[in-house]
Amino acid sequence: MTLQERLKGRLRLPLIGSPLFIISVPELVVAQCTSGMIGAMPSLNARPVEQLDEWLAEIKQRLAAHDAEHPDRPSAPFAINLIVHRSNDRLEQDLALCVKHQVPVIITSLGARPEVNQAIHSYGGHVLHDVINQTFAHKAIEKGADGLVLVAAGAGGHAGAQSPFAIMQETRAWFDGPVALSGSIAHGRSILAAEAMGADFAYMGTAFIATEEARAVEDYKAMLVASGAEDIVYTNLVTGVHGNYLKPSLRRAGLDPESLPTSDPSAMNFGSDRKKKWKDIWGAGQSVSGVRKVVPAAALVDRLHAEYLEARRALGAASPLVNPDWGRRAAA
Repeated sequence: MTLQERLKGRLRLPLIGSPLFIISVPELVVAQCTSGMIGAMPSLNARPVEQLDEWLAEIKQRLAAHDAEHPDRPSAPFAINLIVHRSNDRLEQDLALCVKHQVPVIITSLGARPEVNQAIHSYGGHVLHDVINQTFAHKAIEKGADGLVLVAAGAGGHAGAQSPFAIMQETRAWFDGPVALSGSIAHGRSILAAEAMGADFAYMGTAFIATEEARAVEDYKAMLVASGAEDIVYTNLVTGVHGNYLKPSLRRAGLDPESLPTSDPSAMNFGSDRKKKWKDIWGAGQSVSGVRKVVPAAALVDRLHAEYLEARRALGAASPLVNPDWGRRAAA
């Protein structure tokens, strides 16, 4: 079964919720999936590892209960993010639990691992690998990933520096499998734009931090509501991997956002002993200006759905700039 076949009749929006480190928990994942989009969380959010076993069972049980109660609108599949970097000393345990619970979609990050892909494929699961350029994209597919998450400029947390137009165009020149596009997406128009550019899914994270179900402190959510794109800084200081973060949180940590030191990428560490020095430096994408208030996740998805349908209607079949008469006919 292809990923598209698995999703048939289960999506209101072609949307995947980014797995948010610390923030995504079962409550948010279930709310996303039952609202008609793919919900996701990092396996490392469950600590200790035994909690991941409990959380996966909980997500499956709650989605099954929803489907039994609402057979006319079944939930979307959920996804788990696995950090496959060699420093993640929990990878083997987390992967075994994902296989045990037959997680429908796995999103892998920071290195392509054939053995991980093979384990997921053993029960019919699907693997999407997140990448920031074509070198990593080719490696991911060569090593057995089913699809790609293109993390373009402006995405929250770990992010690339390439324009979404450029990375999407280059990818579709050689790859026709499932693709999700990330980077400054927080509106229904942007979801439609990602589709128009050739993506199968939009990939959205920042807006979901400011939801009631997200495990983010209230100051973090309030800072998102108060911030705009100019409040985002791109740095590798926090983890050794370049990403986007809120300037006010950097200032509160005693750092100058305009003059940040550079981290050594070779010092990256995603193991269980990972330091929490930067736990109060908060990630966000340039789409933060689209975060207007803290709402339930279902309400956010409803808003996005309405915006998406309105964008489709407004565009119609022709551009009013190319065909001025079209605009007048549509208004008549």
